[in-house]
Amino acid sequence: MFAVEGESALVVRCDVCGLGRFSPMVAAERVVHFYPEEYYGEPGIKFAAPVEWVVRAVGAHHIQFLSRGLRAGARVLDVGCGRGVLLGALADHGFEVHGVEMSAEAARGADPRARICIAPRLAEAGYPDAHFDEVIVWHVLEHLRDPRGTLAEIHRILRPDGRLVVAVPNFASAQARWTGAAWFHLDLPRHLYHFPLPALRRLLESQGFALRSEHHFSLRQNPFGWIQSLANAMPGLPRNGLYALLHQRAAAEPPPYDRRTRALLWVLFVASIPFALAASLLETLARSGATVHVMATRGPRAAPGGAARASSDPA
Repeated sequence: MFAVEGESALVVRCDVCGLGRFSPMVAAERVVHFYPEEYYGEPGIKFAAPVEWVVRAVGAHHIQFLSRGLRAGARVLDVGCGRGVLLGALADHGFEVHGVEMSAEAARGADPRARICIAPRLAEAGYPDAHFDEVIVWHVLEHLRDPRGTLAEIHRILRPDGRLVVAVPNFASAQARWTGAAWFHLDLPRHLYHFPLPALRRLLESQGFALRSEHHFSLRQNPFGWIQSLANAMPGLPRNGLYALLHQRAAAEPPPYDRRTRALLWVLFVASIPFALAASLLETLARSGATVHVMATRGPRAAPGGAARASSDPA
């Protein structure tokens, strides 16, 4: 489907389940170069002040969903926790919070109450069996070279009937189909896998998880996805330019692009907000959200060979 400048691997899509992935898969040592230091922003802050406040406010709102039904003092793990935005809000609610992050740079500025382990793979964090009440994988699974192995490890460290929450871009969404290579959430080459919801369901079930709910609306992700994808499709504007403009910069660092380009991006941003909100509501009603998140519970692992496997098996 797609080629990436500077990469020999192509993005292909499975004709059976619709899963997208690099073929051949990108080497682990190459993946590290996709995340330069500036990708993470200043310590603990990724976006300019007003945007950062919105991101954290929306993150705090997620806590109502993530904490619903958890016992007091429940142990929660965030895989790929980054700056620990979710973990800080969960700690405010009295939960014991843990995080795994492959990059110490990414975890700078995280809430000190979070117990963060720096490890290249979840399995190397060394957690005991049935240790967590809930595991969160929030827009991380698509970045991993081994999503199947990661889910198998989560199954091991979750207590029986423990909860798993996974959020990914929806490769089969209306936003993905209509904007094609301009789709903001494609995020090549950092996204190694591209999950349509049926493929995500199939993968989770193959690893012993029972799906409990599916959600198609994200105020933080979906409206901005429409705006930036439209901008990406416009000739003369830099790819993901608005996203770059919103990033936090050092005090001495000049803003990106020339004044005219910045003005065009801001005008497009403001003018597109009503359309983006309306489109996000419509795609939610059609159950075709640009990003989706699902909640599943740990069940028994399927016997080897007993579960159907996608032909584009995620590792």
